Amino acid sequence: MSDSLEVIARSASGTRACRKLRQDGHVPAILYGHGEDCIDLSLRREDVEAMVRHGSRTVELRGAVSTPALVRELQWNTYGTEPLHVDFLRIDLSEKIVVTVPVELRGECPGAKAGGTFKQVIREVQIECTAQNIPEVAVAHIAYLQAGSVLRVKDLEIPSGTSVTTAGEDVIASCLLPGQKTDEASDIDASATEASDA
Repeated sequence: MSDSLEVIARSASGTRACRKLRQDGHVPAILYGHGEDCIDLSLRREDVEAMVRHGSRTVELRGAVSTPALVRELQWNTYGTEPLHVDFLRIDLSEKIVVTVPVELRGECPGAKAGGTFKQVIREVQIECTAQNIPEVAVAHIAYLQAGSVLRVKDLEIPSGTSVTTAGEDVIASCLLPGQKTDEASDIDASATEASDA
């Protein structure tokens, strides 16, 4: 989902200027990328909060600049209640980019019920895709994870038109037997997974 955000150019920078902006209900931001100059911006706090509620990864900036952008980083205060700063990256909607996507576990691990110890090893992976096709999550189906086996990056479910750049052999999750090491574990039964999905 993509939001349209009204941004204002700001000439003053530094801690004091940013603090004043926040007191006035705005959030300082910066726009960079594509070999162009960095531009200091600000936008209304309520617009940033709406963007977060909508789960927008890409936005259309208008006002001081007019360009599609990726929300590269959003900084919050210590309590996670107030947005402090936004980093926007200029993008071409047809150009492939690499983004970090959280791993979402789905199902229950049968191996844990059979005496294995379940552990999630990786919580995020890198995905290459166009800005219009950024997935919200990469899905790991742990319902196929038996005791003594591991689930790897190559087993993740991602939308068509996207690819994972994180190493495919990296372990996402494991369900090990007492005394067993990760390199002694077997991979999940991919054929069973594919048959179930079919």
